[in-house]
Amino acid sequence: MRDVLRRLLAGELTEAEALAELRRVQLEELGVEARLDLGREGRRGIPEVVMASGKSPEAAARLAVSLAGEQGQGLVSRLGAEHWATLEGVARAAGFEVLRYHRAARVLRPDFAPEPRDGRVALLTAGTSDLDAADEARMVVEACGMEARIDADLGVAGLHRLLGPLAELLAWDPDAVVVAAGMDGVLPGVVAGLLDRPVIGLPVSTGYGHGGAGEAALGTMLQSCSTGLVVVNIDNGVGAGAAAVLIAGRAAAGSRRPRSARARPGPGGPARRS
Repeated sequence: MRDVLRRLLAGELTEAEALAELRRVQLEELGVEARLDLGREGRRGIPEVVMASGKSPEAAARLAVSLAGEQGQGLVSRLGAEHWATLEGVARAAGFEVLRYHRAARVLRPDFAPEPRDGRVALLTAGTSDLDAADEARMVVEACGMEARIDADLGVAGLHRLLGPLAELLAWDPDAVVVAAGMDGVLPGVVAGLLDRPVIGLPVSTGYGHGGAGEAALGTMLQSCSTGLVVVNIDNGVGAGAAAVLIAGRAAAGSRRPRSARARPGPGGPARRS
């Protein structure tokens, strides 16, 4: 870091070049348990998320609060019942706030708010059992400073429940849509067949018997005849939220670059043209 700053002061780097180098080296080691990637949000526009499952309550809480101390917010997913009391206790001792998202949480430093970004993400669920995964995606969207809207219990077992909320959704004008569904996992394909927005299918591990751990929902979404539906892994709300943020951010920004800039050769050689 000192080397980058010296080169910046000497005029060997522009501010943008110095920032790019610093983003590549912002890693903090915490004991021997984990490395927090503090530069991820700068590189990708999406903050790191700590997965609590498999970690002790103390370790998960320490990582999330450390992120919040460094960056203003710390995201943590897959919180079990045993994690909540420890997380809230450690956060409270540090003077931080905890926002709950079903089995996920954001730890916020006082007076911190993410910088608002253009982009809207809608989240739909087939049933209330799918809210855990959908709310995990909502946490990521809101942590990135984008607007999120969630509508639940719209499954195709009662198709009439879908049409009114879908019309309201179009009036809200989202840039991307995440659809969470377990059981047979049909809802994302139905929504993708009705909307002109990018739809991300989020299969959820709810159901009965054969395929009841989310495999049936994943298979249905992968085999959907609705063109353009993209699918993340089972229960991967963080991945769905991150994909939605990247899509919504680009869609909201629009195509501001001229064609000549888009075709400029990169470091690997001249750009290909079709």
